[in-house]
Amino acid sequence: MATFSHYSFQTFTFDDLPIGRDTWIMDEAYMAEWETEWLKNINDDEDASPYTTGYITAVSIEAITAIGAEIRWYPNTHDRFHVVKTFLPRDAFVGAALAYEYEKRVTVFVKSEWLGKLHLRSNSIFAMIDAVDMTVAIQSGAISHEKVIRLRDALDEFAARYPFISFISFADSLLLKTNWTAGMVETDVKYTYVPENLFILFRQLQTLYRDALGLEIYGVFAQGSNEYYDDPLLHISKAQNHISLNSLGLPFAQISLIEAAARKAIKAGTHPRMEIYMDSDLFHSLMFKECQRKDAWPSALYKPKMTSEQGQYYYAACDDLISCLHQP
Repeated sequence: MATFSHYSFQTFTFDDLPIGRDTWIMDEAYMAEWETEWLKNINDDEDASPYTTGYITAVSIEAITAIGAEIRWYPNTHDRFHVVKTFLPRDAFVGAALAYEYEKRVTVFVKSEWLGKLHLRSNSIFAMIDAVDMTVAIQSGAISHEKVIRLRDALDEFAARYPFISFISFADSLLLKTNWTAGMVETDVKYTYVPENLFILFRQLQTLYRDALGLEIYGVFAQGSNEYYDDPLLHISKAQNHISLNSLGLPFAQISLIEAAARKAIKAGTHPRMEIYMDSDLFHSLMFKECQRKDAWPSALYKPKMTSEQGQYYYAACDDLISCLHQP
């Protein structure tokens, strides 16, 4: 067991962990080896290799609470800026140290079980698709029972082509959920986050709604962690009268808040009506062809749930957004 007793190590309690700084998380299994390799390095051993010990998980700690730490986790630091907000409970913490004369980032050692769940569990992207001016169309008699059934049947065929996405439809709106994994070394689970695909799917849905109802659609998109770690996309009860998206309601509450803020902004003339609205974490994770275009992309403010800070949503015309992205 590591002791970090050498004077070159600075140790940290849970409450001392640095806030708002790049931090590394590592499995407790590598704790002793990490200390040994750093001691070799400190003693000028040419064979020392502290940076090849174990595997790091990049995070930054946002806040320390009575029950744990709110963290921003970066599951991909190679080819996209991907952030997931998650939580490190106190009972998963083992220790933390910094070889302060040699390294700037604190390494936080955590229990293997917690780290495994973080990397191997399913996370989700969520979307709400809604028809534009549906109320006006109904009042004018433009929407018939036959058209609604035509939409339902078309969605049946469409959904069958995408078994990795769950579809919950109403007469004029659609809820989508698709899972992704971060992956972990020495396992068969790989990084599968490709949100750009959803905007291509949205463009196909635009055609479907135009053909079935004669209406345009808009979509609100968000990504985040998923509390149903090992469950399938969708649960349907044996009696077939209960459907669960196997998700907490929070992501859909976030989508609803973005939609409400966008409606208010459109009515006030703050920005025009658009086809796509995205939470900031999803937007920043997208792979743009040009950084300058991404940096200048228009956004507006909204108030997220469970935080005192203002949130941002970004808005776009579908074709314009797709043309700016690297395609999978």
